[in-house]
Amino acid sequence: MVLETLVDRLGENSSLALGALLIGVVFGFMAQRSRFCLRTAVVEFANNLGGGRLTVWLFAFATALVCTQGLAWWALFDASNARQLASRGSLSGALVGGALFGMGMILARGCSSRLLILAAQGNLRSLMSGLIFAVTAQAALTGALSPLRLAISEWWTIEGGSRDLIQRTGLGHGAAVLFGLLWLLAAIFWARRQRVPSWGWAGAIGVGLTIAAAWWFTYAMSLLAFDSHPIQSLSFTGPSSEVLSRVLFVTDRPVTFDLGLVPGVFIGAFLAAALFGELKLEGFVGGASMRRYIAGAICMGFGGMLAGGCAVGAGLSGAAVFNITSWMTLLSIWASAALTDRLIDQRPGSAVDPVPPAFPSSKAETGSFA
Repeated sequence: MVLETLVDRLGENSSLALGALLIGVVFGFMAQRSRFCLRTAVVEFANNLGGGRLTVWLFAFATALVCTQGLAWWALFDASNARQLASRGSLSGALVGGALFGMGMILARGCSSRLLILAAQGNLRSLMSGLIFAVTAQAALTGALSPLRLAISEWWTIEGGSRDLIQRTGLGHGAAVLFGLLWLLAAIFWARRQRVPSWGWAGAIGVGLTIAAAWWFTYAMSLLAFDSHPIQSLSFTGPSSEVLSRVLFVTDRPVTFDLGLVPGVFIGAFLAAALFGELKLEGFVGGASMRRYIAGAICMGFGGMLAGGCAVGAGLSGAAVFNITSWMTLLSIWASAALTDRLIDQRPGSAVDPVPPAFPSSKAETGSFA
């Protein structure tokens, strides 16, 4: 078996980090090409626009559900021991954290994964926002914001074993696959109607496949490893704080899946932007814009750590295993982001950057996708 050979040569931890790096490269490349972004999908939906961004998100969402639950249905993957399902969760953290994250991604004009991808293209606004996001996430995990996070998390909790919606409803993995297929059919319908080009739907499908691939890879590694390794998929709140702490502090801790993921996504997005001529340095226009990005990054950092997941960690990875707190986080992100957009960006006289079409008709795409 390939994984056994890899573990024998590199060791368990290095194999995990290498797998995360490769999966991250694919995610970054596909997300950059497809313009995958939850923030623009929400804005498009809330304002009844038809640019194709919601369709791209639906492709990724449905693919992640279908493939992850398909693996579980065929007994190739078991998420029952994953932290998202086995440990105690916080419903209050999901609701409050999701609301803060949704507000923050509107203010920062991109969720945490989108900021990383834009930073790889040369967007200095996103680079600064991403650093602030990581610092805030670390502060919420072990620093000054940790007591507040723990206090909110204790308001309303749910025990491990009760977080699996499939088990609670008794529908089974086959029904979950069917549920995902319905969303996939909807995405295909809208893609044809909106004439979403090939990179849009193919890249989004690639994003969804990386979610399932990460679930399978970490599960397979857990079966081979002598030491305990978490079964997990893609997320950007915890991994961003992990990378930040490794950069700032010398540690003898072994490398992890999280440590390989973030650099992989950056490399993948950079390669995509370089190959298609989209590398471009961009900065802030004024002080008001900077204040907005800083506030948004802080809200996302604290909210993502409080909720236990970001737009990808909860919205794709957690939703794909039907974790109840992830679904609540996703719904809270959608509602908060739509409300924030309506109150701040859609009010009369607001100075907001126009959202360009996801897939311009011309061959050379123009404008900023921040």
